[in-house]
Amino acid sequence: MLLWKVSGFQQPSVRRLRLQRKFHFLLCLSGLVTLCFGALFLLPLFLPLRLQQPDQEVVADVSSHLLARGMVPPPKPAPAAPALGEHEPRSQSRILRKKGGARRTWPTIAAVRPKNKSVLFSFDFNAFRSRLCHPVLGARADEKSSRSPVRAQREKIKEMMKFAWQNYKRYAMGQNELRPLTKDGYQGKLFGGLGGATVIDSLDTLFLMELKEEFREAKAWVEESFHLNVSGVASLFEVNIRYIGGLLSAFYLTGEEVFRVKAIELGGKLLPAFKTPTGIPMRCINFKSRSGSFGWDWNTMGDSSVLAEIGSLHLEFLHLTELSGKQVFAKKIRNIRKVLRNTDKPFGLYPNFISPLSGKWEQQHVSVGGLGDSFYEYLIKSWLMSAKIDLEAKTMYYKALEAIETNLLKVSPGGLTYIAEWKGGTVVNKMNHLACFAGGMIALGAEEAEETERAHYRELAAQITKTCHESYARSDTKLGPEVFWFVSSREAMAIYGRESSYTLRPEVVESYMYLWRQTHDPLYREWGWEVVVALEKYCLTEAGFSGIRDVYSSTPSHDNKQQSFFLAETLKYLYLLFSDDDVLSLEDWVFNTEAHPLPVNHSDSSSRAWG
Repeated sequence: MLLWKVSGFQQPSVRRLRLQRKFHFLLCLSGLVTLCFGALFLLPLFLPLRLQQPDQEVVADVSSHLLARGMVPPPKPAPAAPALGEHEPRSQSRILRKKGGARRTWPTIAAVRPKNKSVLFSFDFNAFRSRLCHPVLGARADEKSSRSPVRAQREKIKEMMKFAWQNYKRYAMGQNELRPLTKDGYQGKLFGGLGGATVIDSLDTLFLMELKEEFREAKAWVEESFHLNVSGVASLFEVNIRYIGGLLSAFYLTGEEVFRVKAIELGGKLLPAFKTPTGIPMRCINFKSRSGSFGWDWNTMGDSSVLAEIGSLHLEFLHLTELSGKQVFAKKIRNIRKVLRNTDKPFGLYPNFISPLSGKWEQQHVSVGGLGDSFYEYLIKSWLMSAKIDLEAKTMYYKALEAIETNLLKVSPGGLTYIAEWKGGTVVNKMNHLACFAGGMIALGAEEAEETERAHYRELAAQITKTCHESYARSDTKLGPEVFWFVSSREAMAIYGRESSYTLRPEVVESYMYLWRQTHDPLYREWGWEVVVALEKYCLTEAGFSGIRDVYSSTPSHDNKQQSFFLAETLKYLYLLFSDDDVLSLEDWVFNTEAHPLPVNHSDSSSRAWG
C-alpha cells in the first residue's frame, strides 16, 4: 500500500505482469540454448583419443599429436603402480594374482571409436595386466645373492646392452643403426625414411634389463623425434617386425600411450600394400604415393611376394586390431592365410615366392631359412597367442612340419641332423644361420603336439640345435657362419668366402633359450656363455659391437655395423637364457620374429582379434 503512495508509482496491470514474465522466460531459454551449443562445440576437445572408421586410413586425432609432442603429459601409473624396475614383494606376487587379491594398478588406456560412432571402444590395460600369470619382469631366485654365477652372467649381458646403447646414443642417435668403426650412423633405404630403428628395437630390451635411464632416453626420442611423415619406399616386413612389433611390445610392457598411438598410425600406413587382386601384399610400401611396390631398382625378386614376409604379419596385425578396435588389420592377414591354405603345394611344401596378382607360386624354391623361416614360426605362435583358439594355425603348422621332415630333414655322415633346402625337386645340402631358429620353434611346438609325438619333436629340436652349435664350435672364433654345408668331409662349415660372415645374428641363442626353458639342461647355458665370450673377444670395438667377415679367422675384419637386431634379439635371448622361467614367461608372451614380446590372449571370451 505504501508503494502506491509514492510519487510516480502506478499499480501494474495484469497484462503488464504477463509480458514481463514472458520476457524473463525467453531470456532464460535463450541462455540455456547458447550454453548447450557451446558445450557441443567444445566437447571434442575433451574427448579421449579416437581413431577413424575401420575402412579409412588410420590417423590419430589431435590429442595424439599433442601427446607425442609433449604438450600433454602421457598417462602415468596410479600411485600403487611400481616404477620401471620395481617389483611386488616376491613372496606375495603370485599369491595375490591367484587369489584375486590386490594387484598393481596401471593406467586405463584412452578409448578409441569403432565403426558405430555412438559407442566408444576402449582397451582396458588394467584388466590386461591382471590376467597375466606372472609379473612382467618375473621373480629372480638369485637376486639376493651377489655371488650367484648366473646373476653375474646376466649382469655381464646387461653391461653389453648398456655399452651398445650408449655408443649408439653418442654417435648415431636417431639414425637406424650405428657404425662403430667410423663412429657415425647409418640410415639406409630399408625403412623408407623412418628413423631410429635401433631405438624402437631396443625399447623392450632396455625395459627388461631395468636400464631405467636408457629406457627414458629411448621413450623421449619416440615422443619427440619419431616422425611418420616420410616419403620413401620401405620393406613392409621389416617395418612390421621392427617398428610395429617394437612399439606394441613397449606398450604392453609399460602402458605408455605414445607407443600404442604410433603403432596404430604406422600400421595404417602399411595398408595400401594389400591392394592387390589376391589381397597378398606387395613386398614394399611407398609412403609418398601411398601404394604398394615390389621394391627398389636393385631388387632381383621380380613381381613376387616372399613367403616369410607375408607370413610374418599375423601376430602384429592381430594386436593392432586388439588395440584399435579396427577389424581391417585382422581381415588383411586372415585373407593371406586363406590364400596360402588353398593354394596347391608341391609335396605339401610352401615355396618361397608367390605372385600377389595370381596367388600362384613363382619359383620352386623351399627353405626353412631365409625367405621362408618366420612363416612357420608364426603359425605355431599364432596358435599359442590365441590361447589355443586358432586351430587353423595349429593344423597348418603340423602339416608343414610333417612335409619338411619327409622331404628336407637329413642326417649327415657325421651324424648331424639338419634341414636342407629344395630347388625344383633337387635337395641342396646346406643350412643358413637364419634356419637355426627351427630348434627353438620345434621345441615350442612339441608341447602342443599329440602325446605320441612329443618326445620325437623334443629330440628333433635338440638335434637341430646341436647341429647349429657345431657350426659355431667348428670355427676359429666360436661364432657361426651365415651359411654352412654338409658335403664330403666338410660338415656344418661354410664353403664359399662370402658365406663365412657373422652379422651378430640371434637364431642360435634363440634356440638355446627355448631348449633351456623346456629341459633346464645346463648344456644350453654353457653354449650360450660361449657366445657371450666370443662376442666380447671378436665383435667388441671401441664404440660398439660389429659383425665380422670371416668366422674362421682369429683376427677377423669387422663389417662396421651394429645391427639393430643385436640389441632387440641377440642380447635379449642371452639375457633370458640366464633368467628364471617366469621372466617374460612363455605362459604369458610369444616373441615375434624380432624377439618383441606380445601377450597371449588370456581373456575369458573370444576377443576382437581372435574371434
